[in-house]
Amino acid sequence: MEFGIFDHLDNDHLPIADYYEERLKLLELYDKLGFYSWHMAEHHATSLGMGPSPNVMLAAAAQRTKKLRFGPMVYALPLYHPLRLAEEIAMIDQMSRGRLDMGFGRGSSPVETTYFGINPEDTEEIYRRDLPRILNALETGIMHTPELGKEYGKTILKVLPVQKPYPAVWYGVHTPSSAERAARNGWATVNLDPLPDVVDCNNVFRDVWRKTHGARPFPLMGLGRFVVIAETDAKANEIARRAYPHWHQGFTHLFRVHKRRGTHPRPETWDGLVEQGRGFAGSPKSMADYLSHELATTKCNYCVIQPAFGDQTLQELTTSIGLFGSDVMPALRKVDLKLEAA
Repeated sequence: MEFGIFDHLDNDHLPIADYYEERLKLLELYDKLGFYSWHMAEHHATSLGMGPSPNVMLAAAAQRTKKLRFGPMVYALPLYHPLRLAEEIAMIDQMSRGRLDMGFGRGSSPVETTYFGINPEDTEEIYRRDLPRILNALETGIMHTPELGKEYGKTILKVLPVQKPYPAVWYGVHTPSSAERAARNGWATVNLDPLPDVVDCNNVFRDVWRKTHGARPFPLMGLGRFVVIAETDAKANEIARRAYPHWHQGFTHLFRVHKRRGTHPRPETWDGLVEQGRGFAGSPKSMADYLSHELATTKCNYCVIQPAFGDQTLQELTTSIGLFGSDVMPALRKVDLKLEAA
């Protein structure tokens, strides 16, 4: 069992420079507590978008941590030129001595894509065209763009990643078809959906993985949940109920501005999110019991928590994350050993 962090990098309450410093302090804490990887989202023009340039944040993360892996979940691929993205991926992997994880997607928000002058209907085609180019360039050192003609259609990269053939690829899974795609490609996954949906996706993933890769061990299969931990259930829920609406305002901002229906909708209240099964707040014992059941039911081998959201203070966050590291992690590792033995 490994443990990771998912982070939308939302902020509507702190000066921006102070916010970045607090996030970097949390990264140092994740590193100290033994988390496996920190996965950051990419968004634009919303309070959920404090990481509009993931590679800038990841370069800072490389300098403030020693063992923690990190990466985008995901790069909104249509917003990047493939050559520049491949070069920057290689740079960050070198700067971190091989600790980068890569996630790629079409971009979850059509509004944000439109801001960049890209038709949302074209994003699937761009994704399918450019992802193989980027992975091939990272592996071979050659970026092929034949549409630029014979003279410019082949570019030699002068910086290549430490990890061979390239850093691990991650995929956000929401449907059985996306689980099948991830399994066939040999990618690690994170799923943020309610329990029955995660179970369905993981069943497909494991079945396709065995048919495609035989006895090769499964990659990390992540279960993502919002979490808040405090000394008591009541205190944890008090913090979560106050903080969550701030996150939700950022999550829905652009859809409200443009009067569009949001993608991957979330409830307006913390209690609604808990009822959906996407989050939990409680004492360390309550949290360990909750996550033990979730992980055992889904057979996920990677527990991904989202502890930092909304207007939580640094003290509230360090307490929550610290309790997860000191009390919840050991309890979940014991459950994992029992599952492996069974």
